Amino acid sequence: MRGKTVLVTGSTGGIGKETARGLAALGARVILVGRDPVRARQAAEELGAGGARVEAVAADLTRQREVARLAAEVAGRCDRLDVLVNNVGVNPPRRTLTEDGVELNFAAHVLTPYTLTRLLLPLLGGRVVNITGGIPGGPIDLGNLQAERRFMGWTFSQYNHTKTMLMAMSLRFAEEVAGTGVTVNVAYPGHGHTPMNRSMTMGSFPYAYRPVVPLLRLATPYVFGDLTKPARSSIHLASSPELEGVGGACFSMRSRRVDWPASALDRRNQDAVWALCESLAREVAA
Repeated sequence: MRGKTVLVTGSTGGIGKETARGLAALGARVILVGRDPVRARQAAEELGAGGARVEAVAADLTRQREVARLAAEVAGRCDRLDVLVNNVGVNPPRRTLTEDGVELNFAAHVLTPYTLTRLLLPLLGGRVVNITGGIPGGPIDLGNLQAERRFMGWTFSQYNHTKTMLMAMSLRFAEEVAGTGVTVNVAYPGHGHTPMNRSMTMGSFPYAYRPVVPLLRLATPYVFGDLTKPARSSIHLASSPELEGVGGACFSMRSRRVDWPASALDRRNQDAVWALCESLAREVAA
């Protein structure tokens, strides 16, 4: 990765930070992105302490104007971006709208990766790695993309719903950029004892899982405390020479290529999610 520039969103803590740490250790110039400027600066100082090239940019990527500002700032800092890792994540306990009027999960997990990748395409000369998470792969409800009818159910959550939609959008994006030198793939990290997961309230869990939440809180630090493990798949997709030119692929937490879920492969779902991203991006830009 020496001589290459990498942008990692949501990288001041958790899996994103470990992804940034791993790529910096491989010699990449890494640009961290976090909402809190103090945490972003501290993370950059920590990861760059051994001489690695690590920079920080603060941006709230649930806001489209901040996404545009980030893209402009990155363009001002470098003339080529080799890898974009879309890792930013949220998990609110109830339906919340951003300042753009977009449901928060959809904004962070689907619209922002779509918009940021679009804006950075003139700089991109390599790989886009989109990070899914939670328990993706369930049905995509075309009448409920922004949780208009249901935010939480017995086994359904908008968080997992949008992570599945990210997969559908990524497949469509991979098709759009095929042959341009840019590739789009998805990494599933598995679970980790991350700051976001630690801050989750009971209301963030589907009803069926709530009885076991106290046990999960006790076990998670021991079972999922090593965050280098869930960062392996994103580091692999961003850096492995054997994946040069490979696009439209999904990789497991063990960095193995796996089948896409049927809901992500469904062309109707891909088209609906893509059309909504296009529409929302136009509305915000206007």
